[in-house]
Amino acid sequence: MKEGEKMAAKKVAHVLADQDQLELITKRVKRANGQLAAVVRMLEEGRNCEEVVTQMSAVAKAVNTAAFTLISASLKECLIEDKSNSEAVTAQLQKLFLSLA
Repeated sequence: MKEGEKMAAKKVAHVLADQDQLELITKRVKRANGQLAAVVRMLEEGRNCEEVVTQMSAVAKAVNTAAFTLISASLKECLIEDKSNSEAVTAQLQKLFLSLA
């Protein structure tokens, strides 16, 4: 079995332990949730396209920033912890990072 197949067969996961980072990420996601609710209201009110798209752009940026923060904080923890599965977790986090690009 090749290395990539081994990784696919064995699912690895990392749960972020840094409470400060979790709080920051949670705040960003909640902000994005509020912005998305505003987009729905704007559409229902018949607001113009430019205003709606500007708000949608803010939602996308907030979500992407939260995702990048989560990945980078998790990667930092993996490097510091130096656990036996850190290579597999790092590879998975890199794949997640590229999925956002």
